[in-house]
Amino acid sequence: MINPAHFDLQSLRIFLLVADAGSLTRAAERAHMTLSAVSKRIAELEKNIDCELLVRLPRGIELTPAGVGLLEHARRVVDQVNRMAGEMGDYAVGVRGHVRMWVNTSAVVQFLPHDLPAFLADNPGVHIGLEEKLSSEIIEALGHGRTDIGVFADNVPAPGIEKRPYRSDRLVLLVPRGHALDGRDEVAFVDTLEYDYVGLNEGSSLLARLVNAAVAAERTLRIRIQVSSFDGICRMIEAGLGIGILPLAAVRPEILGTRLSAINLTDGWASRRLWVGKSAAAVQPEAARLFDFLSAQQA
Repeated sequence: MINPAHFDLQSLRIFLLVADAGSLTRAAERAHMTLSAVSKRIAELEKNIDCELLVRLPRGIELTPAGVGLLEHARRVVDQVNRMAGEMGDYAVGVRGHVRMWVNTSAVVQFLPHDLPAFLADNPGVHIGLEEKLSSEIIEALGHGRTDIGVFADNVPAPGIEKRPYRSDRLVLLVPRGHALDGRDEVAFVDTLEYDYVGLNEGSSLLARLVNAAVAAERTLRIRIQVSSFDGICRMIEAGLGIGILPLAAVRPEILGTRLSAINLTDGWASRRLWVGKSAAAVQPEAARLFDFLSAQQA
């Protein structure tokens, strides 16, 4: 049985440097240490777990299966310690509470830039750690207590999560100026499926919504390009690489009517709702106040 007390943070940090640099020499340079000191730290880690963590190659290193496993754990441990240090430092200068918050892209782009400043104006002593994630990741994190508050889409199941309505938005079809659909006031989604689409990457709730709607119509969604952001979708559509569907409020106003046209969708699922959820592990009053505040913004 490996004794957890044999692990020290500095050795884990050096191991992460070695893994990221792919070289003991480069890791030593980044850590401002001698090569022998870095090698000694790695050797001590290997001794503690009784197996090799990396293989020395002529031009660097390669992680063993044990090294890959330790890498995942070490990143989590060091990240949590860094977060702890940051939070304790904030308490020292007067911050009275921390709230971890994971939200989807729609919330980041459309609503939170307005809502969070309003909340913080009345709660100046609260620090919010905000991370942008996929809706499915947010729900899983809420269930396991890895985040206190989450904002996610309505088409992703959230069993066992305390949730309330947060905001509503409407999806529109975006086409480049001069496209065959340009100039129409509204269109049914099924009538757009003969064209190539620009979509979000796999795992996004918006992509799942479009794929499910295409399947229900017994058609195929022709994804030509996938990107990771709303702005990326707009840029690809501007370039003539396809059409796309986004929340209207997420599209930069300066490109509407000049480079892109927004067309209303007649489908019922184009009206969406975002939910705000709270983890059962979020017992601090600051998280409860933020949960109540966001749920009061529903529109």
